[in-house]
Amino acid sequence: MRKMRFSIGNKPVLISRFINLVYPSKCPLCSNSTDNIAFAPLCNLCWSGIKKYSGPSCRICSAPFASEHSEICAACMKKPPLFSTAMSFGIYDGALAEAINLYKFHGIKRLYRPLGKLLLEFDLTSFDTVLPVPLSHRGIRDRGFNQSLLLAKAISSRVKIPLISDRLIKIRETPPQIGLNAKERTANLKGAFRVDGKFTGFRLLLIDDVMTTGATANECSKQLLKAGAVDVTVLTLARASGL
Repeated sequence: MRKMRFSIGNKPVLISRFINLVYPSKCPLCSNSTDNIAFAPLCNLCWSGIKKYSGPSCRICSAPFASEHSEICAACMKKPPLFSTAMSFGIYDGALAEAINLYKFHGIKRLYRPLGKLLLEFDLTSFDTVLPVPLSHRGIRDRGFNQSLLLAKAISSRVKIPLISDRLIKIRETPPQIGLNAKERTANLKGAFRVDGKFTGFRLLLIDDVMTTGATANECSKQLLKAGAVDVTVLTLARASGL
């Protein structure tokens, strides 16, 4: 029998190939065999297609624009959000959207590491604390984990920013936001969050997976500012387009 040799340089790839021999897996985007356990079930080629968005966007909420001549979106001009700015790695589409869905809705928790690494492309050194958008007790029970908390842990450990995960709390169950417009999302989340303790003078980095209208980030920011924070910046993996 021919011996399989492993070397340090390509060990993840060889392990993935060996696993695929026993438990065949195909990339959900291109149907090619999974070739890197770090990104599985996405393949290397599809994962490499995930790029940081560099096009025009609102300088406050990061909503993508079609024109490079715009700076602030209509929604932020009409009613500026309570967070100072929002940063998103990419647009919620393609391989990035697929990876987030696999991570968030299909329980592939290990994807938080490569997804969290994407967020490290931002300069995050000026914040006092990183904290995740919380889930309710039922949300954690149903999903099994808080996807935003794992992303926040990945950032905290790499950038050495203290993580606080138990002071911003979701105290009210809310119906799913999917299918709701911006006004309905805001009403749906009113009074859903609470802050235990104070953040007096803190510059906070709030982590979530996806920003759609910004209603969740805004409601969390309202409570954090009431608790004394001087600034809240939102960081997400993806920004929904076509709002």
